[in-house]
Amino acid sequence: MRYLDHAATTPVRPEVLEAMLPYLTERFGNPSSHHTVGEAAAAALDDARRRVARVCGMRPGDIVFTSGGTEADNLAIKGLAIGAALHLRNLHSGAPVHVVTTPIEHEAVLASCDYLERVHGFAITRVPVDGAGLVDPAAVAAALRPDTALVTLGYANNEIGTVQDVAAIAAVTADAGIPLHLDAVQAAGWLPLSGTGADALSVAGHKIGAPQGTGVLAVRGRLPLEPLLHGGGQERDRRSGTENVAGAIALATALELAEAERAEAAARVSALRDAFIGRVLSAVPTARLTGHPVRRLPGTASFTFAGTSGEAVLLELERRGFVSSSGSACAAGSDEPSHVLLALGIDPEVAQTAVRFTFGHDLGRGGELDAVADAVAASVAAVRSGT
Repeated sequence: MRYLDHAATTPVRPEVLEAMLPYLTERFGNPSSHHTVGEAAAAALDDARRRVARVCGMRPGDIVFTSGGTEADNLAIKGLAIGAALHLRNLHSGAPVHVVTTPIEHEAVLASCDYLERVHGFAITRVPVDGAGLVDPAAVAAALRPDTALVTLGYANNEIGTVQDVAAIAAVTADAGIPLHLDAVQAAGWLPLSGTGADALSVAGHKIGAPQGTGVLAVRGRLPLEPLLHGGGQERDRRSGTENVAGAIALATALELAEAERAEAAARVSALRDAFIGRVLSAVPTARLTGHPVRRLPGTASFTFAGTSGEAVLLELERRGFVSSSGSACAAGSDEPSHVLLALGIDPEVAQTAVRFTFGHDLGRGGELDAVADAVAASVAAVRSGT
């Protein structure tokens, strides 16, 4: 079986397992404990924090370890928006009560914004995207208000792979003095995390070869951040709870490995991806590429196949030995068409025919994807003919 759903999750790398294993066995201390076992765990945690900060272009004190990308997004959006409102309310009236995002974000971002709107009365502006999934930085600038607390958007989209012009967007937010949060869950390992101009970055370990349940929010320490979890004051009072030392080491190791491979892997996989896209479009007349044709993640190729069912095509592909997905794993099983594809202006019936192929750094150099493209053509033909 060939696994082609790396955007959903990746296998844990052997080097990561080796690095974290001692902290699940003999070095099991609680880093808050004031004895030698706890102090050894605290030192390992500090080292992991420094290593993650280096890749993210942040300071060690900016690193908050979380349980994954969803928690990191929630902490960034709720924490920064509410933190700004509480901080400035003590200084003057007219505290920030407005957040800017886009309609194609991951559910963790959209649901966090909905929460701010529903529970705390924030106004949410969802800046539209074009047919390729790109947001215009000028539209972001036009959406900003005197009471804007935060701009939050995905560095790269999890369904269609479109990569935003984050440098231009960061220039807009910096000029206005408004924090920018980037959901970098899909970008990590493919795009640079350092030098984006963002004030906060969310990363999930299981997208880059660390275990599920590991993640990080890198957020500038100068920004007021209201915690989601209260208790013992760990993570500089920004996330209480006994730290997952083994998970932090796993994430740091996976992130360093992914960063070391990034330039070579991105160039190699991009070329293979483009050849695969061309072969599918040539072999399947009804196939349409979704997302930007050039500004896309190296490992992502997503299509619609009009006149089929995306789920039926996936079943045919799996019968032929290839596992992929119809989009975000977080929306799997939903009967509704993808909100991302609808925001691109794709007809709902066509949106339900979507299939996404996502590759890892280990994608081979030969004709590995030729067999996948042939299987796609055969699967679409089988579904259309009803055989």
